Amino acid sequence: MPRHEGLPRPAKFTLSKTALLETLAAVDRDKDATARILKLETNFREKIQSHVGSLPTSEAEFRKFNTNPFVLMIHTFKKQYRHISQIEEDILPAKVFSSMETSAGRMVEAVVLPVYRWQSVASAMHTVYSVIDGKKKSGSTLCLATLKSGPRCLNDEMSENIADAIITNSTEWAAQAKAKRIDFTYGVLYGTKKQSNKKDWHILRNIAEKLPASAIKVKPNQGWTCEYEKDDVKVVVTVRIGIELWNYITGRDLGFMEMCAALIRACVSPSDTQPKDHKFTIVDLKEIISLGPVPSNFNVSILQRSQLEWLFFFARHFCDQLLDEDMTAVP
Repeated sequence: MPRHEGLPRPAKFTLSKTALLETLAAVDRDKDATARILKLETNFREKIQSHVGSLPTSEAEFRKFNTNPFVLMIHTFKKQYRHISQIEEDILPAKVFSSMETSAGRMVEAVVLPVYRWQSVASAMHTVYSVIDGKKKSGSTLCLATLKSGPRCLNDEMSENIADAIITNSTEWAAQAKAKRIDFTYGVLYGTKKQSNKKDWHILRNIAEKLPASAIKVKPNQGWTCEYEKDDVKVVVTVRIGIELWNYITGRDLGFMEMCAALIRACVSPSDTQPKDHKFTIVDLKEIISLGPVPSNFNVSILQRSQLEWLFFFARHFCDQLLDEDMTAVP
């Protein structure tokens, strides 16, 4: 299928460890931000403990695992296993990861949205709000968001269905909220626009193609936003991915770091840093978590030095490249 002429070509999104540390220090100096982090940390821990308790255990039944027999045999060959007990040890962790993939996003939404005055929406399928995960009223503007866990989870049919839901329901959304403007976000919890399979952008294309040309005020050509008017309601639809989404949801440039620090505090206890002589199987992990750029006198209260490794590890999922220094300062 040929590339659509209006499809953007996003540039590589880089983060630097020095910039992350500067942002962390700014959050650490902000008393309100610290209070939000502590609240998020508590809520994250409660949700995660409940979630972990519902995951598969050693008493799980094989019939519930829905394993692929061909994958199991290929994995057996790769590991040169001889006994079923050997592959059993790999099946349970794989199932646990799979279970977390399907529910972790919703758990994060449930914790973060209320802290930043968004309402989490859990609507039944085939209702006017079934496409909405969060909403917030700001003056005469109704902010709505549908949130997806990763940058490649959409297909063509889903893109068209979301576009249809926005066009069909926007008037009723505005009427129920007594709003004159709708700011609709298709949001992705992590990743970058470059990592996207671009099916999210096709939501915007579908909207522009399905509505009369006179209704379209901003076309999504080479961009990630479109605007239209219908029944005297102005609707702005924007694709926001990763850090851009979290800073939008929180209403702060430091919002991503607040969420990130809170989640690390909830999940990772301070300890010694990773031994420098450890040899990782994943070859670039050592470079990703390296504390080389961290000054010896760097000290913040919300994260300990060993947790900075987790900050870099976590942040790597929100960029196309993680650098030691801020390369924008290089001529």
